[in-house]
Amino acid sequence: MLVAAGIFGSRVAGLVRSRIAAQYFGLSAVADAVSVAFRIPNLLQNLFGDQALSASFIPVYASLLAKDDPREADRVAGAVASILALVIAVLVLLGVLATPVLVAAIAPGFSGERRDLAIALVRILFPGVGLLVLSAWCLGVLNSHHRFLLSYSAPIVWNAAMIATLLAYGRSTELPRLAELLAWGAVAGSALQFGVQLPTVFRVAPNLRFAIDTGSEHVRAVFRAFLPVFVSRGVLQFSAFIDQIISTWLPVGAPAALQNALLLSTLPVSLFGMAVSAAELPAMSRVTGDDADRSAQLRTRLNDGLRQIAFFVVPSAVAFLALGDIIAAALFQTGRFTHGDSIYVWQILAGSTVGLLASTLGRLYSSTYYALRDTRTPLNYALVRVGTTTAFGYFFALPLPRLLGVDPSWGAAGLTASAGIAGWIEMLMLRRTMNARIGKTGLPASYTARLWASAITGAVVAWGIKVALPPMHPVFSAAAILGAYGVVYFVAATALQVPEASDALARIRRVI
Repeated sequence: MLVAAGIFGSRVAGLVRSRIAAQYFGLSAVADAVSVAFRIPNLLQNLFGDQALSASFIPVYASLLAKDDPREADRVAGAVASILALVIAVLVLLGVLATPVLVAAIAPGFSGERRDLAIALVRILFPGVGLLVLSAWCLGVLNSHHRFLLSYSAPIVWNAAMIATLLAYGRSTELPRLAELLAWGAVAGSALQFGVQLPTVFRVAPNLRFAIDTGSEHVRAVFRAFLPVFVSRGVLQFSAFIDQIISTWLPVGAPAALQNALLLSTLPVSLFGMAVSAAELPAMSRVTGDDADRSAQLRTRLNDGLRQIAFFVVPSAVAFLALGDIIAAALFQTGRFTHGDSIYVWQILAGSTVGLLASTLGRLYSSTYYALRDTRTPLNYALVRVGTTTAFGYFFALPLPRLLGVDPSWGAAGLTASAGIAGWIEMLMLRRTMNARIGKTGLPASYTARLWASAITGAVVAWGIKVALPPMHPVFSAAAILGAYGVVYFVAATALQVPEASDALARIRRVI
């Protein structure tokens, strides 16, 4: 719950920032440049930070804490931070120098002012990447000490810095210059995000000493695990980059619309999949006993986590499919962002529902492998995923709309749908191999059916309210329609005896 609360707060801040940005940029060429520019630094952050570092560092660090060896644990943490800082400093320098090549690689459809602006923005953003990666190191230390809230709510200040920049300069600044100021605001926010975590890190790890130390077997274990996870996460990030690359050949506005849709579709993945996976990784890493006992404990934790994830992700998928226009309008429809833009984002968002559940469940399966110190299996399956994403994504986005005779802009929805198919392939392979290792895991068919039935019931009621409501501001419409949807889903799930619904209602009653 603490991870979810932190992620929820940071995501709300991100949505506020995106709404304000949409007000000024809309789905313009400048918005396309901004969406592409922010993807490159985010790639490095995800590769070196949130995903790869957590998967390689937390199992080693948490196991040392479980053995009651905090001094050695802090020594490992300090060495990892020092080596990471050195590597990132070199990569940031190379990134600034090679920015034109990077932009040409991920946005081959850009030319003229749109390309020049993207290059300028990436060069501004790169210095903040190192700070975000070190912020992810703080996350690993804090999570291992079960300090979840601070580490996952720290991005709020990153978003707050950009929100403040947009509010201060948005009304009086031309769009290209405003985009550059937004990038500088992101760099300032990176420093704040790192800084707010440091005091608590030093408090929970008082023996930290920053030094390059490659002699420790534990440090070497972290980096031996880091490389496969880095490649695995890199493959998945590359898969997302493929969508971004292909979208640059679609009509103007498609890259920005795709980014807005991904912001929404990844919300339940982060809020529920990441929350459960992040909380379970250190807990699974501490599991002890013989092989049979350890497998039983991991199987129980994994199955419980899968149910928790599905309970929230299934209604999210149905909401995106049936009510995506309401969601997009409430969050983005303002200023230069029109109703037609909201409908376009809904089209892309609907495509993402194909693999939303699979992608979220796959995160927890990957965390289980990492807890078992197995980084190679997720890597192998990630390679399969990127191959299928590339093949399906190209066909669904470019040739298929031409074959069907539909508007080329529909290709963006094809991108998200193809990524969903690839997500299912990866998740099923992860599950099959894990089942062979620790025993049967997964969601019971009856449980999944009850979740889908509850969500569809809520969608039907919500559609009735949508049709009956008079015209009003999108935010008020969304509050009424989505509020009713959520209430009906919980009531229907409770009536169908879904335990997670009863537990959630009991928690709500205790709070009230």
